[in-house]
Amino acid sequence: MLLSVAHDTQLIEGHLVGRYDRFIADVRLGDGRVVFVHCVNPGRMEGQVQIGQKVWISRAPEGRKRKLKYTWELSLDGENIVGANTNAPNRIIEALLRARKAPALTRFDRLAREVRYGEKSRADFCLYTGIDAGKNEKRHWVEVKNCHLVYPDGRGYFPDSVSERAAHHIQVLTDQVAAGDRATVLFVVQHPLAKSIRPSDLHDPVFAAACREAKERGVRFRAVRVVPTLEAYVVDRRIPVDLAPYSTTRHAQWRAALDATSGWKRRGPVPV
Repeated sequence: MLLSVAHDTQLIEGHLVGRYDRFIADVRLGDGRVVFVHCVNPGRMEGQVQIGQKVWISRAPEGRKRKLKYTWELSLDGENIVGANTNAPNRIIEALLRARKAPALTRFDRLAREVRYGEKSRADFCLYTGIDAGKNEKRHWVEVKNCHLVYPDGRGYFPDSVSERAAHHIQVLTDQVAAGDRATVLFVVQHPLAKSIRPSDLHDPVFAAACREAKERGVRFRAVRVVPTLEAYVVDRRIPVDLAPYSTTRHAQWRAALDATSGWKRRGPVPV
């Protein structure tokens, strides 16, 4: 195990009623109440939108001004608990970085979050190395990508739908390397069965091609596997990133089998 990152608050068990308008879910609690929940994940959450499945949510602290007081954190997929919150990986990676346990990212003098780079972009993290703070520092840009989708071949796949934003991030990292900086894409796979991860040629071939080109130009790719529990996110080990091209015939069949438990429905305004 590399590190364990505790949840901010005790999680609440419930069962999924439905996912609507991408960012909203209904969850039935143990006392029968149905609460409106923020679904942070912007993708299809392929295979994770199973009506009636057990889920765990968190409640926002009292006094925080939020329309949706709850956040969808974890899901039970068969016998496996899978992470549903795409914001969690940044918190996990920050903890790894500060503990000097992130793969190939242990040597730096200071760390900054949400740093502007490129045109209208922000990096998740920038690692600075050098004695002089300022122009003499060397920069290492780090982009964190969340993955929950693991197919029967034991590999994680990112993304699970077209993500122009993710492809843009890869291009900006490539530009930064060309300018003399270093850059790493760090995948966080929130699924205990993942043995490795690939960019998904099936879901977003543009992103996959951008990753392969970026590697050729010096961008590094790393990944860690996270085993979510009801108490914490357990970062149990590093896993390989496989950027080699591959046939998507089997993957199309696997995706089709999960269509009924993916995506969301339209509903409209959430009652207050």
